[in-house]
Amino acid sequence: MKLTWYGHSAFRVETKDATILIDPYLVGNPSWTGGWEGPAEGVTHVLLTHGHNDHVSGAVEVLKKSGAMLVANFEICMYLVGQGVGGDKINPGNIGGTVDCGPFTTTFVQALHSSSFGGEGGTNTYLGNPGGLVLHFPEDKTLYHMGDTDIFSDMALINELHEPKIGIVPIGDRFTMGGAVAALACRRFFDFDTVVPCHFGTFSMIDQTADKFVAGMEGSGAKVALPKIGKAITI
Repeated sequence: MKLTWYGHSAFRVETKDATILIDPYLVGNPSWTGGWEGPAEGVTHVLLTHGHNDHVSGAVEVLKKSGAMLVANFEICMYLVGQGVGGDKINPGNIGGTVDCGPFTTTFVQALHSSSFGGEGGTNTYLGNPGGLVLHFPEDKTLYHMGDTDIFSDMALINELHEPKIGIVPIGDRFTMGGAVAALACRRFFDFDTVVPCHFGTFSMIDQTADKFVAGMEGSGAKVALPKIGKAITI
């Protein structure tokens, strides 16, 4: 499996049979100035954890170009159809459900956050419940993208049910758990082989580095794969 980070929570996941963009914040992202066209090349699936602009902006452009399958909650799917995404390309779900994505499955799990898309004049369009996404691959390790969330005790159930070995973990504080709490979540509730921190450094009001998370994970047995923007990591 190969992961490429585009800043914030945006990742490209490449496996044997699928090329996936998760939360492709590729338009207006201050951490990524390389445009959306390159990351969209060859994409087969676009997955969205929730509807905030800093997770969705860029999804419409990618979906229109690539013809990829959109996997998200029902509200986000229908909102993006209203923005011109093909209605025959959506694969909606909701918390607790699992959807067949062809080369893999996606299970929607809980996240403690909010979900809406901000428009002009301070308007917000409600876009369903936020979530995390658990991706099961037949020939690769299970990946859990937590979305934006705080720690919660039912993470233990997510681990029991899905046994994810790769975790993509928000650490930036203010809008999600901070690095120390994120490390506690990983150590207490999961048995990850590899953890990849995200949702930091994008805006001045969130933590700029992963230092607190890296320090909190010392001695845990899990490898911290600290991503660099635009650089692929092989896991």
